[in-house]
Amino acid sequence: MFLMPSKYEPCGLNQIYSLKYGTIPIVRATGGLDDTIDEETGFKFRDYTGSALYGAIQTALSAYQDGDRWVAMMRRAMRKDYSWTSSAAEYAALYRRLLTS
Repeated sequence: MFLMPSKYEPCGLNQIYSLKYGTIPIVRATGGLDDTIDEETGFKFRDYTGSALYGAIQTALSAYQDGDRWVAMMRRAMRKDYSWTSSAAEYAALYRRLLTS
């Protein structure tokens, strides 16, 4: 598990590195952390408090106890594609949709 309880995070690469290597992130839902982590690939908490972080850690530890569920989460995380190739394809598709509107 990778803990990233940032107060502010405009983008963030560490959680993406974490996904790539199957280290499930536990992040505060702010900025890019909120955008890149979902319930399929990690754990988020909203309040910037120790108790909220602790709750997210407890939820993650509970998930870890189910080995099959945990391995499936790790595999989903490692399949996430944040490469420029993927991003460029999404931008190109958006531009094509805008041109045909």
